[in-house]
Amino acid sequence: MDGLVPNEEFSRLASDEQIERTVRALETSGIRAMVVASGEEAKNKVLELLPEGAEVFNATSRTLESIGLAAELQQSTRYKPVRARLLQLDAKTQASEMRKLGAGPDFVVGSVHALTEQGQVLVASATGSQLGPYVYGAGTVIWVVGAQKIVPNLEMGLRRIYEYSYPLEDARARQVYGVGSGVNKVMIVNREVMSGRITVILVKEKLGF
Repeated sequence: MDGLVPNEEFSRLASDEQIERTVRALETSGIRAMVVASGEEAKNKVLELLPEGAEVFNATSRTLESIGLAAELQQSTRYKPVRARLLQLDAKTQASEMRKLGAGPDFVVGSVHALTEQGQVLVASATGSQLGPYVYGAGTVIWVVGAQKIVPNLEMGLRRIYEYSYPLEDARARQVYGVGSGVNKVMIVNREVMSGRITVILVKEKLGF
């Protein structure tokens, strides 16, 4: 699947009206939503939401990397960074410990691949490592999402994953790891039943895939 071309239809920023509709729908779906103007504002907002001493897992995310949040969380002395602990373990001999450590952090910070104007959230993954804490394992979930990821409906959300996010992630994976990626597991959140568990920070900038 080398050389896939992303569909640039899915790279356009949403309008203010689309953002407003999406925020209202997310709130109706039990997901707290807020809007900021820039990646820097989003980074500062996440740091405000994380209490000092919190156990925090930053999921692999081009969005978090692009705003400098991934590095800040991973190297933090203010929080207990789960990823830093994972990097100290041996994947061959401590795989079970690594899996459990990443599955149930107090806080997980990451991003998503699509938000629908009906309030649905879509995340695709090659391995599924971030999906467990997103779905249930983490006590609190914070997603930073560029406004280009808003789509009208679920069908368009799935199209965005396959036609835009996947080609870009596949190219990145080949460059970094020497092997391609895959849309192997897809999470769809229609509603969050635990009040206050999930927060979406929508950014009026193009961030991530």
